[in-house]
Amino acid sequence: MARRLGGRSARRRASPFLHRFLLSASSPEPDEKGVSVAVPLLDLKAQYASIRADIDRAVQSVIERQEFIMGREVAELEAAVAALSKARFGVACASGTDAILLPLKMLGLGPGDEVIAPSFTFFATAGTVHNAGGTPVFVDVDPATYCVDPEAVEAAISPRTRAIVVVHLFGQMAAMERILAIAAKHGVPVIEDGAQSVGARRQIDGSWRVAGELGWCGTLSFFPSKNLGAYGDGGMIVTQDEAAAVRLRKLRLHGGAKQYHHEEVGTNSRLDTLQAAVLLAKLPYLEGWSQSRRERAARYSAALAGVPGVQPPITDPANEHIFHQYTLRVERRDELMAHLKTHGIGCAVYYPVGLHLQPCFAHLGYRPGSLPHTERAMREVISLPVYPELTDRQQDEVVGAVRGFFG
Repeated sequence: MARRLGGRSARRRASPFLHRFLLSASSPEPDEKGVSVAVPLLDLKAQYASIRADIDRAVQSVIERQEFIMGREVAELEAAVAALSKARFGVACASGTDAILLPLKMLGLGPGDEVIAPSFTFFATAGTVHNAGGTPVFVDVDPATYCVDPEAVEAAISPRTRAIVVVHLFGQMAAMERILAIAAKHGVPVIEDGAQSVGARRQIDGSWRVAGELGWCGTLSFFPSKNLGAYGDGGMIVTQDEAAAVRLRKLRLHGGAKQYHHEEVGTNSRLDTLQAAVLLAKLPYLEGWSQSRRERAARYSAALAGVPGVQPPITDPANEHIFHQYTLRVERRDELMAHLKTHGIGCAVYYPVGLHLQPCFAHLGYRPGSLPHTERAMREVISLPVYPELTDRQQDEVVGAVRGFFG
């Protein structure tokens, strides 16, 4: 891993975020001789070991053909992910951030144009609104699911509202049926940020609907830590709108469908063929991985039920959760986090600071107390390891450490 980043000196220069990710993805295997078991927050090495032949074959095929940019695997992945999302079109791009940014750019946002988004989410959800020329309007979340609260969305609608960004957080869908009704009443499009919820489903009017299926555009991230992760950055936009798909394909290629001919100013946001090949190799395993995550989550919830000071995650009865994260609410969160780390157990806080309180958005005028459910979650949430390769022994170590702290 260090070699790919340019050796020791490059590893020292890596950002703190990247360094933390490298540690979480490559922590040591359990010590069979010791009592304590090291449990990484994520173990990408274990995943690779389980599908090594498929990955190596896919990557080698691209290398032998030397089709590194917009090779055949990109179109194959677009079709496969669109089918998974029950969408007509898939448009691959360079990152999950670009997957949100490009549809926002199509709206032609300008000064005073508002886009409603939750505050309790990853920065890209709102950073893209700013970079597309609009102003994010932050709203609170449902305290049970952490997904955006439809009532808060409706209260935030104004004559300046140009779009609503809905985040399907931690692996389960927001109440899309309610949000779509609000959007239709006010004539604004909905963008589904499904970066954490590829393949997640929700029952609406007796039918299963999939993350990305219902909005004007749905967005996905293939960051390595995602349930369907590449070996670098990558993203995709899915949509039922053919005109939107055509324009998105132009925007990702500097604004033109034909080389050296540009109808508008776009950007360079292509998904590398190597990344598409890796994702295609992983895709057949995704459903099984999602089921394993649900089983791991159920095992945690059963073991932690009734522990004073601990609230396991709540799944909306209408949802089929894919558990990108297994997120507890706990008392004395920071103390628990320190306790787990001393036991060699990976954990993380998603998210310690709501976007409405980030310094870069201070000019918008939000203050502590503006979004109480978001701010309570900031103080109480902690996510535990929940990947498919997590063993019973490792999970028992996590449960024992949590119960020991509170017991």
